[in-house]
Amino acid sequence: MNLLAIKQRFGIIGKSEKLERALSSATRVANTDLTVLIQGESGVGKEVFSKIIHQLSARKHNTFIAINCGAIPEGTINSELFGHEKGAFTGATHERKGYFESADGGTIFLDEIGEMPLDTQSYLLRILESGEYIKVGSSTVHKSDVRIVAATNIDLESKIRAGKFREDLYYRLNTVPIRVPSLQNRREDIYMLFRKFATDFADKYKTESIQLDNEARELFTNYRWPGNIRELKNIVEQLSILSEEKLINTQILKELIPNITERNLPSPSNRDNGKESFMQEREILYKLLFDMKGDLNDLKSLVFELIKNNDLNVPNISRLSQMKTEVPSGNFVSNYERDNYSTEDFDEYQPHQSRDNAPIIISQSEQESYQQSEIVEESLSIESAEKDLIAKALKKYRGRRRDAAKELGISERTLYRKIKQYELQD
Repeated sequence: MNLLAIKQRFGIIGKSEKLERALSSATRVANTDLTVLIQGESGVGKEVFSKIIHQLSARKHNTFIAINCGAIPEGTINSELFGHEKGAFTGATHERKGYFESADGGTIFLDEIGEMPLDTQSYLLRILESGEYIKVGSSTVHKSDVRIVAATNIDLESKIRAGKFREDLYYRLNTVPIRVPSLQNRREDIYMLFRKFATDFADKYKTESIQLDNEARELFTNYRWPGNIRELKNIVEQLSILSEEKLINTQILKELIPNITERNLPSPSNRDNGKESFMQEREILYKLLFDMKGDLNDLKSLVFELIKNNDLNVPNISRLSQMKTEVPSGNFVSNYERDNYSTEDFDEYQPHQSRDNAPIIISQSEQESYQQSEIVEESLSIESAEKDLIAKALKKYRGRRRDAAKELGISERTLYRKIKQYELQD
């Protein structure tokens, strides 16, 4: 069966690529017994996809049960799913079949699977692995041949990290993932859905079908639709009943639906507080500074290579800086400067040559003419420094120990002792 026939059979409106990809995945997996996980925002029609999978499978003549896991209280969900024996708990006056027993041979759709309690998740995992389950209050193992199609509108991986969903169950459910797109991701289908719902409600209420003018259509399409198809259908029904005009304009939309002007713009998350914003801005600034540093180094290397390879002459930087401070700021060859400074001054500080007309960069032949120098590290010994200072003081005062001791800030007697210690000659 092709996608067009499937759309017509199940009343699916749309032609977006993401929608057709999801439909294609559902039809391909339908005739197998693989577990399917349908993901998508609330109101996108995940239950419709579960019915498509069931109706196109070999189980289509058997039972299909849709269960909202978030709507069943935690204390009774095990009894609802797996059944219980008489007297298993207070109020259990008789034996009860669970959904897995009732739907044996068919399909169970578990919506909002992320809200299932952890202990129930372990029972569900056992059914997925072996098909076995135990009723509440019983010790007898039962078998059930049920295909499970699960759905969620939350990120199960984040629930796993928070310790609220079993990782092994997630991978068992996610054998075949199907993602149903939201209206924000299939905006080309919004007006088609509007026309379909407007026609349906016109037939239901025996009235003329409403329409949108161009501006209202654009506003309708650009709305963010947090409730997706469910919200869109409700709004079309409101307009069909409450609007006196059948041609809807922007004014009517704003009067009946005040939040219709909200646009699909990103908003900061709760984590995006002041501290994290500062950290992000700091990282961006660091990256910018590192990039600037790299560019500056590249520029310096380029200039150096140009000077070296072309044997260029460059000005004496210190004299050029002094010259700039002595004259008014502005162009070096302005009329004011030519009137107040001699031609020799300007010739001397032209940027293409140095003061003595000698190149700053030494040529290779000149570099080879210099002898290799040896770098001798200075001794950091206190005794060595003290000996050197005493020798310099004696030399300065030509052996006059009294004056040398005064210069050094020590007594003459101490100086005598140091001279003897370091074997210094007057």
